[in-house]
Amino acid sequence: MFNDRSSLLAHLTTRRSGKARDMVAPGPDARALHEIIALALRTPDHGKLAPWRIVTVAAEQREALATLLKRSWVKENPGAAGLDLSALDQFAHQAPTLLVLLSTPVPGSKIPVWEQQMSAGAVGMNLLHAAHAHGFVGSWLTGWAAYSAEVAAAFGAGDGDTIVGYFFLGTASRDLDERPRPDYDDVVRSWEI
Repeated sequence: MFNDRSSLLAHLTTRRSGKARDMVAPGPDARALHEIIALALRTPDHGKLAPWRIVTVAAEQREALATLLKRSWVKENPGAAGLDLSALDQFAHQAPTLLVLLSTPVPGSKIPVWEQQMSAGAVGMNLLHAAHAHGFVGSWLTGWAAYSAEVAAAFGAGDGDTIVGYFFLGTASRDLDERPRPDYDDVVRSWEI
């Protein structure tokens, strides 16, 4: 993908997250999505445990996702029945492509759970980089839908598993603005004894 160092640096410099609600078609086709996911799996993985899973949500499954989200929201928030739940519909239907990334730590492993969870986070970042390298924009979202045990179970989460995030992929409907980044000197320091 990158012919030289400057190409890689340009890629890293230009990657931006887009708003999922502003993404339009096309999204990755089946071949590109396979390549994006395969690249994402090339992540640090202490112990070679693969403590993560990716679930694809097809376009024809978006209405079922919306139904799941609304049902779970009402169940977890007594009194919510009858309220406007259109935000959950919007969440389920935005962007052409949707992946759900799960952290699935291997119980009893000598590798600490935290390291396994960090590996899942690295898969998430690789998803965004790989999507960008294929010419798409990505967005990593969490919110209530990532912390609901019932929603997580619907995606195959077992005990100790969690949703790392929802990864929306598509084409930006407009140029992406640069967002403020941390000042280097505010977040980097030399170790002093």
